[in-house]
Amino acid sequence: MRPVFVAGIGSSTFGRHPQTSIEALAIRAADAAIRESGLDRSDVGALYLGNFVAGPLLGQEVLAGLVADGLGLPQIPCTKVEGACASGGIAFRHAYLAVATGLCDMALAVGAEKMTHADTAAVTSALNCAMDFRSDGVSGLTFPGLFGLAWRLYEQRYGATRDDISAVVRKNKGNGLKNPLAQMGADLSTEEIGNARLICDPLRLYDCCPASDGAAAVLLVAGDRLREVIPQPVQVLASAQARGSARIAGHPDLCTFEATVAAAQGAYAQAGITPDEVSCVELHDCFSIAEIIDAEDLGLMPRGAGAGYAAEGRTAVDGDRPINPSGGLLAKGHPVGATGLGQIYESVLQLRGTHTNQVKGAKIALTHNLGGTGVACTVNILRATDA
Repeated sequence: MRPVFVAGIGSSTFGRHPQTSIEALAIRAADAAIRESGLDRSDVGALYLGNFVAGPLLGQEVLAGLVADGLGLPQIPCTKVEGACASGGIAFRHAYLAVATGLCDMALAVGAEKMTHADTAAVTSALNCAMDFRSDGVSGLTFPGLFGLAWRLYEQRYGATRDDISAVVRKNKGNGLKNPLAQMGADLSTEEIGNARLICDPLRLYDCCPASDGAAAVLLVAGDRLREVIPQPVQVLASAQARGSARIAGHPDLCTFEATVAAAQGAYAQAGITPDEVSCVELHDCFSIAEIIDAEDLGLMPRGAGAGYAAEGRTAVDGDRPINPSGGLLAKGHPVGATGLGQIYESVLQLRGTHTNQVKGAKIALTHNLGGTGVACTVNILRATDA
């Protein structure tokens, strides 16, 4: 496996793009990544595109080929990958492996989704495709229901309070106010969060990430092409993927996701680091309780301590465990196929020292992208080139 570096990044804003097609969003993000790198697009050897629900919501598939055509790329392999909410992270890993194994010297990872044009029922139905239809789909349980159950179990086991978990929302919504790509940054009080409209007890409106449109892209290159790269490149230290149960009943404990634990362990081993060496984290906070469970699964804090870390400010941008300085899914939004690559985009800015919510001295960043009921997970570790 040879060294792999991020040479260029691009992203749309996350939010509503009613006049822009999903192909156009993806093409613009990918074109920005190529242009930023200063490299020749004719040298791109493979394209991987993460998307989840363009078929049911837009009636459009073959997106990888459409995007490559719009970019004017040569007749290279173009592949759409799907892993529910982890689709973007999986696309990144495939691009990483293509370069690391020598299949090509440059690979493009793109993620894109359009969701805001559809009504709530249609979006919910499409997202529920990420469940095992025969065992879970017929039960009527939605993802807010699943994470509501996880909240209650966590609350009973560890004594976390509503105010503790609301601290995650306050932090991420506040971080989103400074991120120009974020959809729903806000300055919220604990009372506003706790009194918001009930979605699925105990989850309230601000505990849930919004549906979004958006695209993000990352251009990866082999180490021997670094001399051609204009901006400061960021090294990919690790890219790991693991699976968990596709069924809710297959999880022995809803206070943890086995896929996250396995992917994190694999990534740390590949990178040769420990969790204590990570400077900043972008993780999959699809719901407020998810950030707490994810952080513990990633080994960033002891079991049962996640809610307390948030309430004490330890996961803030200036804390000792900065989590989701971008605002995370709760503030940025969740254009499903683009989310994993959006996390990479934010992390690269951190390692370049140019993020609007800059973590002081950031040298190593971790991203975590979880799909479905925990059926798929990717964990990536990046390092600043001067680290």
